[in-house]
Amino acid sequence: MMRSNERGVPADFRARRQWMKMKRTLTTMVFSLAALVVLTGCGGKVRYPNYYTLNLPAPPDPPPAENVHAAVAVREFRAPAYLRQGAIVYKPSPEQIGFYAYHRWAINPCEFVTNSVIERLRASGRFARVKPYDGRPDTDYVLSGRLEKLDEIDYEGGVKVEVALSAQMTNLTTGLTVWTNAVSEVGDVNKRDVAAVVSEMNRTVERALTKLLSPMPADVAPGPTAAK
Repeated sequence: MMRSNERGVPADFRARRQWMKMKRTLTTMVFSLAALVVLTGCGGKVRYPNYYTLNLPAPPDPPPAENVHAAVAVREFRAPAYLRQGAIVYKPSPEQIGFYAYHRWAINPCEFVTNSVIERLRASGRFARVKPYDGRPDTDYVLSGRLEKLDEIDYEGGVKVEVALSAQMTNLTTGLTVWTNAVSEVGDVNKRDVAAVVSEMNRTVERALTKLLSPMPADVAPGPTAAK
């Protein structure tokens, strides 16, 4: 006599139905795996981003302070939105901006430039104290700046890099601007790859920073805030 479950469905028919369901599931998995293998073969190996950073030589130790009392705080440099995306930028024309999908900055270029400015101001010996800006009124001056350009240039023949920086210093007591400067530097890239572009950016940023800070005024004097 044929066995049935409590709902009247024959047991062997129920088992056969479960086997067909398992077979369909297994077939689907096999086809999905095969499709994944084909797609992987067509696309090649999985690509991971390459990360880069600028690497400037450390400035020399500051000279002994003599009659230097002024303190300055440096705000983090700003930049256009396209330079804050993390990807290394190239410009195939003056009106077009491109981003390398697999070549990115390991550190925010604005943060790097800010730290470099702080190090160079400390090494200059022109200030008794140089620190990152934290909003406290315990300094005489605030330096604000902007990274205008950090681009690979792919037009006008050859490959170049362009770096542009601007900065100004404000007296916290008077609110007056006591110093301002803006520079732009261009460097030639001798090899068509991203590593060579970053190396030239490194050299060009160094030149731009040197020119930006070279005419820093030497006659800054501490205000009432520092005296307190």
